[in-house]
Amino acid sequence: MELASPSLSREWTDRLRRATVILLVSAAVLGAFVVFGDFSIPGAILGFVCIAMASLVPWRLPDASRVGRDQPRRQTMETEAVRAVIAGLPDPVVLLDRAGRVLHLNAAASELAPALRLGEPAQSALRAPEIIATLRKALASNKAQRVDYVHHAPIDRWMELIVTPVSVPGNLIAIDTCMLLTFHDQTPLRRVEELRADFVANASHELRTPLAALSGFIDTLQGPARDDPGARERFLAIMRTQATRMARLIDDLLSLSRIELSAHLRPETPVDLPPIVRQVVDGLEPLARERGVAIDVDMPPSPFLVPGDRDELLRLFENLIENGLKYGAPGGKVDVVMSSALAPDNSPEVRVRVRDYGPGIAPEHVPRLTERFYRVDVGDSRAQGGTGLGLSLVKHILNRHRGRLLIESTPGKGATFTAVFPARQIAG
Repeated sequence: MELASPSLSREWTDRLRRATVILLVSAAVLGAFVVFGDFSIPGAILGFVCIAMASLVPWRLPDASRVGRDQPRRQTMETEAVRAVIAGLPDPVVLLDRAGRVLHLNAAASELAPALRLGEPAQSALRAPEIIATLRKALASNKAQRVDYVHHAPIDRWMELIVTPVSVPGNLIAIDTCMLLTFHDQTPLRRVEELRADFVANASHELRTPLAALSGFIDTLQGPARDDPGARERFLAIMRTQATRMARLIDDLLSLSRIELSAHLRPETPVDLPPIVRQVVDGLEPLARERGVAIDVDMPPSPFLVPGDRDELLRLFENLIENGLKYGAPGGKVDVVMSSALAPDNSPEVRVRVRDYGPGIAPEHVPRLTERFYRVDVGDSRAQGGTGLGLSLVKHILNRHRGRLLIESTPGKGATFTAVFPARQIAG
């Protein structure tokens, strides 16, 4: 239960005291009118009620001095509210007055332009000509303006600036105009656009090569080699190889797209890894015999369960082991070893290591091996039937399974690719 404040109690006590005096005087005057005058009793009672009600109404005008004292406090509260809102915005935000001086800015703006200072002109800190021109245009038109520019320090970043004129009350009835500068970092979007453009260009190039070969051989078979059985058989074999390569490339592109679309959905179905690896090894035995490479498998007898997608895991191990068979030294071997280990944070994990004993990979190529269409040796990769997407698929499948890919290689001593899976508890 809330109690009335002391000032409110005193106000009502004073009001009742004054009302009592007014009512007593009114009663005496009205009584005199009734007794000595021509005034009716009902009229006197009605007049008394009206006077009683009027005496209780606070007919006091606002205290001008109190209003004057409250105004600075209210302005301070409004200023703090504006400062808190700007400070809470995630993007860099700067509020300027009409003269271009900084009224407010948040931490993100200070990080973007460390030279910005409260009360100082922003022009010296925001030196990009695009910013200055956009500010002037917004001031002249009193309309929001937008511009893209490149911020060069400390690294190149593509930025979008929106300048919004904001009308704010000034002294008394005056209206002033401030400029709200909002910066949006467009660098991630630009990089995605560049990656998409590169991807389309690379995919088009990879598809155009076998298509050109097919078209050329078809023209040859329809022309000079029409009646040459030997040439026909040789060309048909090449055409079959090119068609198979193109079909595999399209299959890899579709798989990569499908995995990317479901990257945010972690598989929850329990999958036992050793049977999947053995199935892949059995399927690649013909290729191993053709290349003269032995596959040495070391799998634990106990089940190794991880939450996973069986089809994607089959594709993952097929790519890793097939790469070892294709690029490992002929007459050598490929080791496939599964083991348990502890992550840096001491959480349990499962590791499947695929090691070949081929020529190895130079250190400068290792960080880029999982990029789409990246090849250490383009000619050798195409000769082996590679699409340039195998390790990219491996990386995306592991990302969806919340795992990671480790690559180790020493030139002349082969390469080791390790797929790491977190051995988390399976839901259900």
